[in-house]
Amino acid sequence: MFPREREEGQTFIVDLVLGLDTRPAAASDDLAKTVHYGIVAEEVVAVVEGEPVDLIETLAERIADQCLKHEGVQEVEVVVHKPDAPITVPFDDVTITITRSRV
Repeated sequence: MFPREREEGQTFIVDLVLGLDTRPAAASDDLAKTVHYGIVAEEVVAVVEGEPVDLIETLAERIADQCLKHEGVQEVEVVVHKPDAPITVPFDDVTITITRSRV
């Protein structure tokens, strides 16, 4: 991260794919038997808005770690988009994608 990015802030867009067994929740129609995506979203926003990092790789890792704290989540794919990256050539988006699991 460049000093200007720390001073002015920057935009990140995060996509998540959570791997979990949804059958118990689907069978019972019970939110308590799955992962509440509203809570996960709030936690991810807190990570993004939290302690600054220099690399989007670090941010992606922190997000994955937070998602895996939910007992039902066995695997997570995190995509961090940085659409306003300070690159001097034309581009649409800069992303990093990681997949992490309990195993």
